[in-house]
Amino acid sequence: MKTEEKEIIRQKLFKARERYSKRVSQLSEDTAPVAPDCSIGRVSRMDAINNKSVSEAALANARDKLRDVEESLARIDTPDFGKCKSCTTPIPINRLMAMPESLYCMKCVRK
Repeated sequence: MKTEEKEIIRQKLFKARERYSKRVSQLSEDTAPVAPDCSIGRVSRMDAINNKSVSEAALANARDKLRDVEESLARIDTPDFGKCKSCTTPIPINRLMAMPESLYCMKCVRK
């Protein structure tokens, strides 16, 4: 991998880390417990509980993405960066440019 490509990927990873950090922070607020003594109506409370469940799933996803970004940033200066974590084949540069947090090649992702 060329140095210029690695720097572009590094910058994309920094932006992704910032984006996912903000998302995790926002979703953490959205998943706060719904107080039982809240004076909203029964249907509104049910909606709030349902929305909380959706937000919890999105929060788990955002945390996973943030973890992958952090792991990619930690590996970017190692010889293993750009290689699939599973089969160790090089991840195509186009995949890394599109999804810099990619840890696996497409073959291993499909498994």
